[in-house]
Amino acid sequence: MPSTVIRSYHYDRRRRALDIVFQSRRRYTYLGVPQKTYEAMNAAFSKGAFFNRHIRDHFTFERNGEEPTSDLR
Repeated sequence: MPSTVIRSYHYDRRRRALDIVFQSRRRYTYLGVPQKTYEAMNAAFSKGAFFNRHIRDHFTFERNGEEPTSDLR
């Protein structure tokens, strides 16, 4: 999964949480992510482009254990 934006990611089906580690080593957990969205990201050629179009600005997130932040527009 080479990506210039995303270092690694993991999906927790039970929590519907998508954990993403960016190349900057910042860690974020996106909450309420449907499994279909995770599967589509997993199948996407560009993980970073998929993230920008379908996850960023669409889901509430936590950064490094901080309080959840809404990134919804």
